[in-house]
Amino acid sequence: MLNKTKQLFNLNSCLVLFNENNIPLKSNFNEKQIQILVVAETLFAEKGFDGTSIRNIAKMAKINIAMVSYYFGSKERLLESLIVYRTSDLKNQLENIVQEDLEPIEKINKLIELYVNRINSNRGIYRILHFEFTSKKREQNLQAFSELKKGNLKSLEIIIEEGQRKGIFRKDVIIPLITPTILGTFFHFHMNKPFFENLLNLKTEDLYNNYIKTNLTKHIQQTIKALLIYES
Repeated sequence: MLNKTKQLFNLNSCLVLFNENNIPLKSNFNEKQIQILVVAETLFAEKGFDGTSIRNIAKMAKINIAMVSYYFGSKERLLESLIVYRTSDLKNQLENIVQEDLEPIEKINKLIELYVNRINSNRGIYRILHFEFTSKKREQNLQAFSELKKGNLKSLEIIIEEGQRKGIFRKDVIIPLITPTILGTFFHFHMNKPFFENLLNLKTEDLYNNYIKTNLTKHIQQTIKALLIYES
């Protein structure tokens, strides 16, 4: 829809599509752009944003340096596009959960499972996000991601408010703190990976990932349930 889409040109007159919140649309990335984004993700995760140059990205992607600028205009814009590429479809998946014919607590459990699986499968981008938000160097460039997070929070609010109307969930729940509770538990576990691998005898990567998918996810679900449900 023209009233919901802006067409903006970058410095090299390359057309990129944005939605009403000025967020690049994931579906409009072509094969060459995706190749550049995947390479950039690897380098940003390994060397950091400041430690990675457009030249580094072009060299690893085996393309002309001008091609990166042609598609994205700047390194900051490339970072923003990478974030959207890896995270934007989460909003649609959350909205689908909201619409499912399930009890609110079942929706919350599915939401937690989705969050944990997504983060565990895309550790590179979340490592980049953690560093960039912590450093506060590029808050403006991460505005698009902030808008996506607001949309994701809205889905969580809808589920919890449904549970409150049904008398299942507590009325005093601080909804914005639910997501950091979920993510904080995961990141603490992952940031202390060697400790937990030894403690829980997770000798292989498969054992580690399976533990996250089953035991850690269930633990987070039980924790959030305890915060939401009235004490019996």
